[in-house]
Amino acid sequence: MSIAQISLPKGVGPHAEKLFDAITQASNAEELNRAGGKAEGFVLGLESTKAIKSQVAESLYVAYDDAASQRATELA
Repeated sequence: MSIAQISLPKGVGPHAEKLFDAITQASNAEELNRAGGKAEGFVLGLESTKAIKSQVAESLYVAYDDAASQRATELA
């Protein structure tokens, strides 16, 4: 799933894309873990402040997790 397919509030999309890119372009496992943690915190913050609905948060979590899993496989 791509971040572009998720309906995000104005201004959130570019940040979400930047975090997605950090995950997909991580050059090693440490960088990947750091990028994944930032992405998870970003979604948690949006969800906690009710800036996004829980369904949107779940979509973001899945997109970031899928990207991290794929990148981890590529790095192995």
